[in-house]
Amino acid sequence: MNSRRPLLAALVGVTSLCLVNGDARAQDKDKPVVNIPQPGVPQIMTMEGKFVRAAYNNEGYVILGYQASNRSIGEEWMLLEIGMTVRDKVPDYRLTRAALSLDTPAGKTLPLPTVSEQREGNPRAIEQRAKVQRDSINYFPPDAHRACGIGFFPDLGARALPQDIVDLSSDRACVGRLYFKIPGGIAYGQHWLNVKFQNSVIRVPFRILTEDEEKTLSKNYKDIDKQVKAAFAPKK
Repeated sequence: MNSRRPLLAALVGVTSLCLVNGDARAQDKDKPVVNIPQPGVPQIMTMEGKFVRAAYNNEGYVILGYQASNRSIGEEWMLLEIGMTVRDKVPDYRLTRAALSLDTPAGKTLPLPTVSEQREGNPRAIEQRAKVQRDSINYFPPDAHRACGIGFFPDLGARALPQDIVDLSSDRACVGRLYFKIPGGIAYGQHWLNVKFQNSVIRVPFRILTEDEEKTLSKNYKDIDKQVKAAFAPKK
């Protein structure tokens, strides 16, 4: 399992990647500038792929992949590949369904649906898409080496029963899927996955990209990733 870089000594507020056009703000006329707005909580964000985002603080770590959702504009159900753990020397934590919510570009905060709501909503279209349009989220802190499932939404036909909790510990890398029912369908723009830990909240930012934004990110990924890392480098 891949290791994460050490937690920076000074935590700073972070959120998502926005691509800013215009020569007036560009460091280089041929390169976009990363605009990182503030999430309102102390944390650090990293990009682990075009559709993979992670955020963490001294208490917890959350990573998500959302490529299938970015390919599902206008559809009712959003699917997120999710991973989480607690940091080294942090006590074990029992996370419940109520600890998870989603903020949309429309300014709405959506709770995690029940299993019955998810199954009655029939999100098979995005599930099929996620079989071929997904990215690895296997990026965890080095202490998280034991596999752990997040069973809020087990696959139909699976022997596992739905779970309302997941027990997090620093040596467990817990992964699974989350679903959210989006009023009016998935829209372009800034989203936030909110995860409440015992003493803090982590807000993982991810942006549903337009076709032009995706092309810009693909073309300039290394430069944009460098800018994001620089934004959270320790101050000298």
